[in-house]
Amino acid sequence: MTDAIVLEQVGKVYDGVTVLEPASLSIARGQFVALVGGSGAGKTTLLKTINGLVAPDGGRVLIDGAATTDLDGPTLRRGIGYVFQEVGLFPHLTVAENVAIVPTLLDWDAATIAARTGELLDLVALPREVATRRPAALSGGQRQRVGVARALAARPAILLMDEPFGALDPVTRAVLSDDVRRLHDQLHLTTVMVTHDIAEAVLLADRIVVMHQGQIVADDTPRALLAGHPDPAVEALMQAPRRQAARMREIAGE
Repeated sequence: MTDAIVLEQVGKVYDGVTVLEPASLSIARGQFVALVGGSGAGKTTLLKTINGLVAPDGGRVLIDGAATTDLDGPTLRRGIGYVFQEVGLFPHLTVAENVAIVPTLLDWDAATIAARTGELLDLVALPREVATRRPAALSGGQRQRVGVARALAARPAILLMDEPFGALDPVTRAVLSDDVRRLHDQLHLTTVMVTHDIAEAVLLADRIVVMHQGQIVADDTPRALLAGHPDPAVEALMQAPRRQAARMREIAGE
């Protein structure tokens, strides 16, 4: 399995404060990786170095073997889908127009864009009639689905997600997260997701990367991390899903 994303000693300092210690990470094509850790751990900074929204102060990032510094920002980001918590839909545009932003920039013809928009609404489980609505007419979960559709519009091989479900109610969050995993598998994506919800990471990801104070302190499968880890910061994070699982077993009378 070849690597879709490679970070080589990537670090970042803001105003004299190190927010990301030099970190190395390789993500194989087709993997779903969750970045977890407390606030200020460096998760979002690391994520944004992948698509060039943050320029590292040292090291380099490779996408499919090519250094991101060899590509201009817009070209790089058009090949990488990006979804974030605030969604960022343009309120004056319809759903269809929001989804079509990148294909329009790429000069796709109108018929291809229309077909792709309909296909994407189906993929993210939205009725096609929402295409003509403005974002304000949608629920929070529907807007986030539109954000996912927009991120996938130009058929990127990589999907980055920064706390994509954080503002949603628990039921909507669970359904949408399951759908994101379905899309990951169906479209053969390489997905990197930042989340504060450790249980969510355990249930969705193939691999969990734990960050603490700007450093990667653990990198393993959910099963392996649940089994125990010598780092106290990692153990503290993994206690929550263990407690939840134990409580569910207790309630079920097992």
